[in-house]
Amino acid sequence: MLEWLGRAWRVLGTGIAFTSFGLACLLLGLLYFPLLSLLVRQPARRERLARLAVQRGFGLFVEWMRLLGLLRYRILGAERLQRKGLLVLANHPTLIDVIFLISRIADADCVAKAGLARNPFTRLPLKATGYICNDSGPGVVEDCIRSIHAGHNLVIFPEGTRTSENGEMKLQRGAANVAVRGGCNITPVTIRCEPLFLTKGRPWWRVPLRAPLLTIEVGEDIIVQPFMDQAGQIPSLAARRLTKYLHQYFLKETQAHAGA
Repeated sequence: MLEWLGRAWRVLGTGIAFTSFGLACLLLGLLYFPLLSLLVRQPARRERLARLAVQRGFGLFVEWMRLLGLLRYRILGAERLQRKGLLVLANHPTLIDVIFLISRIADADCVAKAGLARNPFTRLPLKATGYICNDSGPGVVEDCIRSIHAGHNLVIFPEGTRTSENGEMKLQRGAANVAVRGGCNITPVTIRCEPLFLTKGRPWWRVPLRAPLLTIEVGEDIIVQPFMDQAGQIPSLAARRLTKYLHQYFLKETQAHAGA
């Protein structure tokens, strides 16, 4: 009985959390970011302040969800995220993965879906932060490389969408192309949610009987140069090999978590 009452509360709490998230995005877009444009003339400084606001806002949202009893979380190896010019690649089991990562990474950049640029809640924050939009075709890889080389920390989910509930992964080659062509080592992040929550194809109101535990583990850097050497310095071949390796890496790491 208590489990069912707890579940009913988490359905209500999840609705409250995401309603407040949408309103906060709208207020930032209508008030904070326009003021930032008026008061801060230097584009680079304006972008940093916008990203800092998003980072702090995401951090508050994470704690809001925790205080509402919607989830618990633990982060392992977080100190590895406290560097500059990182290429952070993560698996993508839940809707809120990017929120957790950006809340823990200073000056984070990310590749956002084109639809977010048309969403009234996210359009202005996306423009103010200068996040990369995935609708620019081949130019996305170059934009990503420029961001990392400029010292920003770029977050990419190689799957391009959330993982299926059965755990099957299909990685796209874009992230590996960024790593290979930009000469960027990879900081891998494994994310696991137990029990499943906010997964692909599951409506937000289908919450589990108990509050899920989100485990985020930051692994040791994956050095990219050996993949280039093995591929005879051919970037396309190196990207294919690296994508295959990343697929095996994330499958192994998520299975290791599941057995822990």
